Order: sequence, then structure tokens, then C-alpha cells
Amino acid sequence: MPAAPASAVLEVNAVTKAYGPRRVLDGVSFKVAAGERFALTGPSGSGKTTLLNCLGGIDRPDTGSLDLLGQRIDRLDSDGLARLRREKIGTVFQFFHLLPTLSAAENIELPLQLLGLPPAERAPRVAAILGRVGLADRAHARPGQLSGGEQQRVAIARALVHRPALILADEPTGNLDTANGENILRLLRELTDETRTALVLVTHSEEAAAICHHRIHLRDGRVTG
Repeated sequence: MPAAPASAVLEVNAVTKAYGPRRVLDGVSFKVAAGERFALTGPSGSGKTTLLNCLGGIDRPDTGSLDLLGQRIDRLDSDGLARLRREKIGTVFQFFHLLPTLSAAENIELPLQLLGLPPAERAPRVAAILGRVGLADRAHARPGQLSGGEQQRVAIARALVHRPALILADEPTGNLDTANGENILRLLRELTDETRTALVLVTHSEEAAAICHHRIHLRDGRVTG
């Protein structure tokens, strides 16, 4: 795998994680630069989701280091982790995780509210990204009124609206049919190219892995390719 530039957005160095006697991650290392897309592949139980959780500050590694834009994720307290996630990380889930009582626009606006941006700044940013994901005419629809593909486009817009340095995506096409999955992958590729946002994508899908510049294959917690 070609080395990422020294100014990598994300640096993962010799990360290990165990649950009891079972070592789930075993010396995982890689770097991701701005605009790069990395696929994490491997069989179920290989450590992909645990690694993604460590990157998002949900889990902590036992040893090793995680560095996002010069900030050690693994050393932050709960307040520091919450601030890091609000400011620098966006997340896309398999099952969308939209708030059902809010409209598409309101779901997208949430990260900007958490950052304390004034309404006059929030509104045009939400409108712009709704247009970019092709949902300008669905701004006032609630998740239950949207198709699965539309919900995932809202989720991607929500993940990007606060202009994070890193997107973490966990099987973002796993709950979609083939056509919608292809549309979501094209959108992720185009938007990360446009915004120069780094992407780490957990997937079992060869089509999803194919949009990435690099692939890390895990087996039994170790990088095997």
C-alpha cells in the first residue's frame, strides 16, 4: 500500500483491542490523507466495526495511537471526544439513524445546531447540500415519507454539512437495493472528491470497496492486505 503523505488527516498506529482473552484488533496501522477513501473489508468478526468505533471515539484501543489532525483521539476525555465528533467527524450508518419526528432539512441541520451556528448561516448550508444530494424538493419530508435511498442521501448530507475532516461509513449500502446502492456510492465518491474529506468505509461490498483508493483487509484483527 502506498504511504500516505506526512500530513495525513488520520493516523492509526499499532492499535490493539481485546475483549477478555480475545484480541479483536492486533497491531493495526494505516494513514489517510485529505480526500482519500479507505475501505475496511474482511469477514464478520474480523474487527472492522471495532476499528471504526475506535476511530469515532466510541471504543478506546488498549494500546497504540489514533491521531486526527494532530489530536490524539485515544487520549481525549468524554467532553473532548464529543467536541471532536461534533467538529471533525461525520458518520453514515447502514440503517440511516435519522430522527423520525424531524424533516429531512431538520435532520441535516442538527450538526450545525450542535456547533452553535446562527440560523442565518445554517439555512443556506442546509439548502445547498439538500440540492447537492438531489433532495431540494423533499426538504420538509420526514424520514417515514422517504425511500431508503432518499433517507441515506439525507444521512450523507447530515454527515457532511458541518464540513468534517473525516467521514466514517458503516455498510452505507447494506440496507439498499442495487440501484440505490450504486447511487449512494457515486454520491459518496463525488462529494468526498469535491470536499477533500477523508473517508473510512466498512463494507462487505466489492462495489463499495471499488470507489476507494485503498483497501485494508482484516482477518482476526490483523491487516492481511
